[in-house]
Amino acid sequence: MLSYRHAFHAGNVADVLKHVVLVALLDHLAAKDKPFLYLETHAGAGRYDLGSPAARQNREHAGGIGRIWGRSDLPAAVARYLALVREHNGPGRLRYYPGSPWFAQRLLRPQDRLVVYELHPAEVAPLAALLAGDRRAEVLAEDGFAGVIARLPPLERRGLVLIDPAYEVKDDYVQVIETLAQAHRRFATGVYVIWYPVVDRHRIEAMERAVRRSGIRRVHQVELDIGPGPSRMTACGLLLVNPPWTLPPLLAAALPWLADVLGHEGRGGFVTRELVGEG
Repeated sequence: MLSYRHAFHAGNVADVLKHVVLVALLDHLAAKDKPFLYLETHAGAGRYDLGSPAARQNREHAGGIGRIWGRSDLPAAVARYLALVREHNGPGRLRYYPGSPWFAQRLLRPQDRLVVYELHPAEVAPLAALLAGDRRAEVLAEDGFAGVIARLPPLERRGLVLIDPAYEVKDDYVQVIETLAQAHRRFATGVYVIWYPVVDRHRIEAMERAVRRSGIRRVHQVELDIGPGPSRMTACGLLLVNPPWTLPPLLAAALPWLADVLGHEGRGGFVTRELVGEG
């Protein structure tokens, strides 16, 4: 199925959480001189007009980036992320929301590379245009699940893999863990991020069990709970494999703040825990 279009959801709570963490991870990897590879399975269009009919239909960005756009009391990780969104928009009001490929392109250095996958024909063209002319970037209209596995291990021996399907196909909940397990066998030292929506808690619990059975170590779980609202998604989360030591203190400050600011009617919450330890 290729009906999903991220323009309807761009800048929502899930994007805020995913991109706050993604920026922190990219900054950490870029702190060392050695090059790294950024891989993404479902890249989308890479940039979204929040004034478009699709974005205005449910105005999900109003409950996400819209709630923090004018704030000044920002934790460090949120401030870093918001500065990049402001840079993408330029002076003035919030009009555009950047996707994960833009954040990666902006934070990668000349020695780094990014390879992104997207199958939806309406998304591939704007994504390719966004990254056109960047010799570090490669856009592929191929299956991202298979694609990232084929690219591992990277020549750089360092890498960040973002696995973030739309979950419009229920099998995605299984396939993300199968992809992670295969990728990890090829590149055990890489940093992996799996994004997921919480619509059916039983599916998330099944994912957690599958991760525990996989033999993968050093898995951290982060969730942001926004409570009941207009969307079926009541929370969203990330599974992080090999998270760097710099991430926990940033999350300790950012997650309570995000839960308070983004939760519906003050009913936000968060979870941060070690799903699988090192031993």
